[in-house]
This record gives sequence, structure tokens and C-alpha cells, in this order.
Amino acid sequence: DCFACHQQDYENVSDPNHIDAGFPTDCSQCHTIMGWTPATFDHNLTNYPLTGKHTTVDCSSCHTNGFTGTPTDCYSCHQQDYENVQDPNHISGGFPTDCTQCHTTAGWDGADFDHNITGFELTGAHLNTDCLSCHSSGFEGTPTDCYSCHQTQYDNTTNPNHVAANFPTTCDDCHSTSAWTPATFDHDGQFFPIYSGKHKNEWDNCSDCHTVASDYSQFSCITCHEHNQSDMDNEHNGVSGYVYESNACLSCHPTGDSDGAFNHGDSDFPLTGSHVGLDCSACHENGYQNTPVDCVACHQQNFNGTTNPDHQALSLPTDCESCHTTDPDWKPATFPVHNQYFPLEGAHQQISNDCANCHNGDYNNTPNQCFGCHESNYNNAPDHVAQNYPTDCELCHTVNNWEENSFDHSNTNFPLTGAHQNVDCSSCHENGYTGTTTVCYDCHQTNYEQTTNPDHQSLNLPTNCEDCHTTNPNWEPATFPIHDQFFQLVGAHADISDNCNECHNGNYNNTPNTCFGCHESDYNGVNDPPHQVLNFSHDCLDCHNQNDWEPANFNHDFFPLSNEHTDKNCNECHSEPNYGPQCLSCHEGDFLDEHNWGDPTDCWSCHTTFNWDTGDKMMKPGRVE
Repeated sequence: DCFACHQQDYENVSDPNHIDAGFPTDCSQCHTIMGWTPATFDHNLTNYPLTGKHTTVDCSSCHTNGFTGTPTDCYSCHQQDYENVQDPNHISGGFPTDCTQCHTTAGWDGADFDHNITGFELTGAHLNTDCLSCHSSGFEGTPTDCYSCHQTQYDNTTNPNHVAANFPTTCDDCHSTSAWTPATFDHDGQFFPIYSGKHKNEWDNCSDCHTVASDYSQFSCITCHEHNQSDMDNEHNGVSGYVYESNACLSCHPTGDSDGAFNHGDSDFPLTGSHVGLDCSACHENGYQNTPVDCVACHQQNFNGTTNPDHQALSLPTDCESCHTTDPDWKPATFPVHNQYFPLEGAHQQISNDCANCHNGDYNNTPNQCFGCHESNYNNAPDHVAQNYPTDCELCHTVNNWEENSFDHSNTNFPLTGAHQNVDCSSCHENGYTGTTTVCYDCHQTNYEQTTNPDHQSLNLPTNCEDCHTTNPNWEPATFPIHDQFFQLVGAHADISDNCNECHNGNYNNTPNTCFGCHESDYNGVNDPPHQVLNFSHDCLDCHNQNDWEPANFNHDFFPLSNEHTDKNCNECHSEPNYGPQCLSCHEGDFLDEHNWGDPTDCWSCHTTFNWDTGDKMMKPGRVE
């Protein structure tokens, strides 16, 4: 075998690298004994024969990672082609990645797809329709019913108006894929026999009976052939309840035949709505005697089987007529007992006629809490989410409108008074509405710490703010019930306790707590006696009490008041403005009895207060015994 001799050649070749590429060691598969080059390889010997464009492609284009394990699916090599193509865009179109479904190896162009293998054969107008017209959301899960693609045509058709006439949405019942017209309609089987019986060949166009082109649920019997009012009045002479009106005609003549017509209007159960045209045996299945006239007798199964809303689960009343008429499909329906489940008040009254506003077609799972319906209002309202507002909307709002805020803070354990009344809720409820503190200091610690007049911190004032303050704006006016701990307000001070400025003058930090600190001007200004001149003590309480300046006491130790002086009035001795001792003012007669004018008049320098004779009359002036 070649490899036995040429292993070194196999291992050393680099273009291509046989080892990295995983080439077979059977050299004869590609080489001849004439030389290593040119080399050939029959790809048909593999399970991936080369055809079309693949026959001219360089080997390394596909075998980028060697020749072993090279994938054989198109997408592995052509993913970039799949993703880059724009006409059509395969990614947005959700095209399958199995390229062989549409393409061959001859080239990308001329792609073809056999739609018949999908279960939805393209016929008629569908043959020339652009793929994306139906596959607008991709190629997976595309619906195959006509209505899914043609709802707009159904909704916009006015002749006849499919929506108003409540036509079925199974388009293929009347239409083909060739075109919308001509269309067929099984009128006899579903509604009124116009292709058979008495009315066969009695009409030419739908509009002969359906005179309102936009609403085929309306029809007219009385505009046709011999149905003129005069003839019909004569024909129905004596028929109780006869009315010259199309619906009345159909009630008694559901097949259009006058023979055997029953005037149900004469009974105690006139036929209206869906009952008109109904086969008699549908109600009279047990005969015609004693047929019940209450709805649930015939429609118990409808009641039990209704799931939206679930009549049984909700214990709805069985008197069907309280909510329904005889209109087809039980619609429209009213719900007069709505208030037993959810009162329709305020703004809800305005939407009571459009149930879908709240129920969205689901009558079983409609929430009965505000937030269940109004979550989007909550989320879009300013600050509700950020401030963690409660989701029980009725705490703040009424059913009339969102603007009427009905939250009564008085019902909480923290009624709003004073400055709190105009504060934004988030100022206090910055962390939400649950567990908000009611302690003043918790919200107003910064106010406490930054207050400098008086400096609450340095004075170690209590942090229970309500002891001194109310909720009035700017913390004013404030009281100070612990004033006595700093300075007792007694006597005359008690009368000025309501006017703090008399003592503090707006400065509560440096107010003195001694009498002289406040009353220096009183001290300096008094002349009777002149305190400043006589250098009286600055401790006012030495002489005065806190009730008033007068009466005042004075320690007369420098001249003891004894004997006859004890009961003297100050002014008897102290003639103003000189408050020095003036013995002569009282004792001039005594002086003249013993002395001459010109002698010293300072009596006390020689005499005592006991009597004149006790003293040493020869003592030098200035000495006092």
C-alpha cells in the first residue's frame, strides 16, 4: 500500500495539510503512480455527491475545519446567505432553514415552494398572492382559516353588512378562493325559505327584502308582491294581535306559508326574537298542553353550561328575562343585579352600558378591587410607585373621579393640623405609608439640631417637640413649660411669662439669669436711694423680692438701727438726695443744746444711738462707740 512507503510524504504535505484535514491514508483515492499532482477526488464516492454550483467550489470552502465530520446540511455553509438576503428577508419572515425546501444547487434564483405539501393548497386568487401577505408574522403557525387574514374585508363589507347581520366568519360557507363575488348563501337552511316553498322565484335581488343595505338583520315582508296593507288587513281580520309589520309576519308564518299559521300572539307567550321561526317541537317537545312559559324551563342547560359568566358559580337568578331578551345568542344582555356584586356608582355609572370596559370579555375573573382594574392608572400617576402609595385606591379617591381626594387623615391616629395640613404627603411618608412614625422628633430632628435660638442641643432641651410647640407654621408661637428648670417665673415674672421678648429680646441663648443682668438700667436709674452712687449690691434679692421693687429690705449693719431708730422711716434720717446719715435733721435741737453752730454735725462720731450722754463727748470725730 502507498502509505507504507509514503507516510512521510503524507505527514509533511501542507497544501493541503493531510493530517489536519483528516485525509484518508489510501493515497490511490486521489493520486496516481505518475506523480502526486495532479490529484483528483471522486466526491460521488461519499454520501454527498457534488451537483450544480457545488461542482466548481473550492474544497476548502466547505471543508474549512478538515475533511472529517463536514456537515451536509445547506444552512451550515450558507447561514450568512440566509441572514443577508432581503428579498424576501428570511429572518423577519421566519423562513425555514432547510434551504432545499425552496432552492436547488443550480443557484439561489428560481426558488420554488410546493405549498400543497403544507395542508393548505393554494387555489384561485391565492395562487398569485405574495407570500408575506399571509405570512406577515413568519411562516410558522400561520392560520389557515379565511377570517384570520380577511377580518378587515369582513368588517368593512357593507353590502350586506356582515357585522350588523351577524354573518358567520367562516368565509368559505359563501365564498370561494376565486373572488368574493359571486357568493352563495344557504338562506333556506339557516333563515327563511326563499329558494323553496311559496317564496321560490318571488324575488330577484337580496335588496328586495333587505331594504337596508348596511344591515341585513333587517328585512321586509310587507314590501313584496301582494303584501299591501289593505289586503293584509282584510286577510287578518279577526286575528288577535295582528300588526302590519314584517317581524309580525315572520312570527306567524315562519315558513312563508299561510296554511296552518298559528297566531302565537293570541297566546300568553308571543314569539319574538330568536323564538320567531323556531320549530314548534323545540319548545313543545312534550305536547302543546301545559308548556311552561318561564325561560329556565327550556333553557336550564344554557344556564348551566354558560361559563362567561359562570351562572351557577355566581348563583345568578334563573329568571333569564331579568337580564336577557329573546335576541339571538342571548345578546345584548343587561345585568340589573350588578350592584349585588359590585355597585356601579360615580364614574362607573357612565360605563355601565359598555361592559367590555371592565370585563374585557371575561366575566368570571374581573377583579372587584380598584387596583385590579386601575393598575395602569396607579403606575402612570405621579409618585404613586416611587412613593409606595397604598394600592387600595379608595383610601384617597372616590368613585366619581381621581381628582376628588377623599383621604381623611383624621381617621388615623395622626390628625393633620396646622402646618401639617398643607404638607405634601411624601414629606412625611418618604419611605411609604406603612409604619410611618408619629413622633415629631423622627421627622424634625434636623430642625431640632439646627435651631440656634435657643440652641436646643447645647441647652439639652427635651426632644418631645410637642411639649413646647404646636403644629402652627414656623414653630410659633411656642411655650416653655420647663422654664423653672432654668429660671423660675414667680412673682412679677409670672405676669410676663406670655411675653418672652420682655426678657429675651429675641435672643434665647445669652439671656442672663441674675436680676442685675436684666435690671441694670433699673439699678442705675434709681435715685431713691442712688444705688450706683452708694455702690449697692448687684444682687437685687438682697433688698427686693420678685413681686415688686417695693417694699424693699436693707441690711443697715453699717449703722445699726436700735432703740429709738428701730421704727424710723428712712426719709426721717436720710434727706434726699443725700442718703448719708443725717443725725442733725432729727436732732438739731439736741445739737444746739450742747453745741454751737460751726461745731461738727456728725453726731455719731461722739454719740451712740442709746442716748446722748453715754458717748464720750471728748472723742475725736470719726470714732463711733
